[in-house]
Amino acid sequence: MLRLVFHACIIAVLTALTQLGGIAWALSRLFRYPLPLFALLYTGLSLAAIWLAPLTGRTALSCFERGPLQVQSWFYCATNRTYVTPELKTVLEEAAERVREDYPGTQTLVLDANFPFLTGFPLLPHLSHDDGEKVDLAFYYADAEGLFFPNQVRSPIGYFAFEDGPTNCPDTLLSLRWDLDWLQSLWKTFELEPQRNRLLVATLARDPRVAKIFIEPHLKQSLGLSSDKIRFQGCRAARHDDHIHLQL
Repeated sequence: MLRLVFHACIIAVLTALTQLGGIAWALSRLFRYPLPLFALLYTGLSLAAIWLAPLTGRTALSCFERGPLQVQSWFYCATNRTYVTPELKTVLEEAAERVREDYPGTQTLVLDANFPFLTGFPLLPHLSHDDGEKVDLAFYYADAEGLFFPNQVRSPIGYFAFEDGPTNCPDTLLSLRWDLDWLQSLWKTFELEPQRNRLLVATLARDPRVAKIFIEPHLKQSLGLSSDKIRFQGCRAARHDDHIHLQL
């Protein structure tokens, strides 16, 4: 019984993290050497998803291209979190190209997008990211003198390195608005690069296909942004001064 519960927990965790990992783990248990078979099955399912997801209206952002739009970490590719609708992919590619036109060599980094299948399937820990029409983008960073750092983020996966700024949100345990103060000293001491961040968010806000952009109010003010599409996500959702949330 304990063994069954153990494997059920692994299936649940892998499904929550990767959507397809739970299936691979369950199937691998049917064979004599389950661990190598799990790796083979998971790799096969993930590769198959690249070909099958377009049949359900989603497409994978490339993990190998080196153009103006890139996935920030192998983690997002390995966990099948790079899927968007074709329309959102076009929006991202055009915005990234627009930034590169003004700032040659700049690459826009994608963080979490969506899983390949099933509208409504949650991409934890996000409250949305369940229909292919949401994506998170990393900020652009520079040093204290304003020297731009290409392809660099403050934390290994681009999240949880928050920018200091005023907020009206109260401290409460019943919230996903984590401050994670104990982690902040571990991150790189980069600063936001204002010109590129302002151009990217403004470009996205002007796009009629874009419905909402979430960043913290203090960043909207400091970057000189004014569009009504640029909104505060609320005090019970994750902070958005470590990344940009975009949705159609």
